[in-house]
Amino acid sequence: MAQQGIQLDEAKFCCSICLDLLKDPVTIPCGHSYCMSCIKSCWDEEDQKKIHSCPQCAQTFTPRPVLVKNTMLAELVEDQKKTGLQAAPPDRCYAGPGDVACDVCTGRKLKALKSCLVCLASYCEQHLQPHYESSTFKKHKLVEATMKLQENICSCHDEVMKIFCRTDQQCICYLCSMDEHKGHDTVSAAAERTERQKELGVSRQKIQQRIQNREKDVKVLQQEVEATNLSADKAVEDSEKIFTELVRLIEKRSSDVKEQIRSRQKAEVSRAEELQEKLKQEIAELRRKDAELEQLSHTEDHTHFLHNYPSLSRLSESTDSPSTNIHPLRYFEDVTAAVSEARDKLQDILTEEWPKISGTVTEVDVLLPQPEPKTRAGFLKYSRQITLDPNTANTQLSLSEGNKKATCMREKQLYYSHPDRFIEWHLVLSREGLTGRCYWEVERSGSRVSIAVAYKDISRRGTFNECVFGYNDKSWALDCYNNSYQFIHNNIRTPIPGPRSSRVGVYLDHRAGILSFYRVSETMTLLHRVQTTFTQPLYPGFGLYIGATVELSKLK
Repeated sequence: MAQQGIQLDEAKFCCSICLDLLKDPVTIPCGHSYCMSCIKSCWDEEDQKKIHSCPQCAQTFTPRPVLVKNTMLAELVEDQKKTGLQAAPPDRCYAGPGDVACDVCTGRKLKALKSCLVCLASYCEQHLQPHYESSTFKKHKLVEATMKLQENICSCHDEVMKIFCRTDQQCICYLCSMDEHKGHDTVSAAAERTERQKELGVSRQKIQQRIQNREKDVKVLQQEVEATNLSADKAVEDSEKIFTELVRLIEKRSSDVKEQIRSRQKAEVSRAEELQEKLKQEIAELRRKDAELEQLSHTEDHTHFLHNYPSLSRLSESTDSPSTNIHPLRYFEDVTAAVSEARDKLQDILTEEWPKISGTVTEVDVLLPQPEPKTRAGFLKYSRQITLDPNTANTQLSLSEGNKKATCMREKQLYYSHPDRFIEWHLVLSREGLTGRCYWEVERSGSRVSIAVAYKDISRRGTFNECVFGYNDKSWALDCYNNSYQFIHNNIRTPIPGPRSSRVGVYLDHRAGILSFYRVSETMTLLHRVQTTFTQPLYPGFGLYIGATVELSKLK
């Protein structure tokens, strides 16, 4: 009974904030008591809210109550100390929600430090000492405190499970091994643990390696994000600068046209006004002469008439009639027409170029490359319209169908000389350089056709290895024969088995460094895939033998 009284007193004289014996106890208006320093610190944090509350009952006080030491309670705490009441252990020693409690403690239980797999009990620091000090407990197995001790007890026989049945992959007790697990492959749990521990080490190595790989991926992605942000910001800045320059150029041309119109207007008006003044003077002179001639016509003195008529009838040189010099009433309409024509051309250019600009934005893989499509419909989302460049075509290649078809002829074709033309070999490149994700299809016929992509700076004249697609480090080619294929890059050949197909699809993911060739029929059959790094835009190209034909398919 005395022990119970002490336990009650202990609860009454402890501060609910620090869980220790009250120091300089104060009682707040709601009746709860705390250490002066504890409640003061608590209320100091609430000063900004200007409302102070009791940590236990949450009653609020406004304004902040004045703290006064509770003398009577302080004396009681001192009396209890003298009678043997000890300070409460710090909060971390008590078992709270989720903690493993000591099975020996009475009253308010302390946290358990260890659990014994033999005793099937958990102990706090104080009650654990016999396991360290007494030889009786020397062979007991101590583990970190756990709530799962009952998992070690057989539910059928209430015995500790020290055996592992490999047949049924479960822990059992020794009675189980003689009963329903009789004849099974059994070992001690410790032996099985040793084996599993080795597997655990391997698993941990794999996990740690994967962690390292993922951390590298995270770092790469972070760099990608930073690079993407920098690149996007620079692109926005550069684009705004370019469009601003374009707007300024248009404004400058507008100002120039306006200035020219006004200058011409001033000159024409000045010339017209000058001519108008001359005409007025001529009219006045003519009116004066007309009046004098009329007066002379009425004279009766024949001698006077004959003497003055010659001088009066003589007219000064007439000013040119403006009716012969003034243009039809169009004035500056031609200027408006010319400006309108320039506007229409600019609109056409912007309309034509906008899909290219917009396309380059949508093709940017800002973080991770997109997976390669699985179906033809998926590939067609990236289809590109490609045309062959006549300036690159060898003179024995005939281009037709709007430069989408090439045929290798025996006779030379009429082409103008051009530095981009392939001289010795039957090759041709496209006009378009490709980046981003692109897809195109080729219909072929003839004994041998090479379907390729190449950098623009591939040699146009020289040896076989310098110029021909696939035989250098500037091109990648799929050679298509009657019944087989081979892939060639940097003069390394890779044979590819497979049935012949007249249509071949080519998929390019420039940023991811993927180039794939497919046999196109009812399904897409992968012929060959390249994983590399492309450093320049790629130009589709073809190599043909005499009589062979290739045509870029029109994709919808």
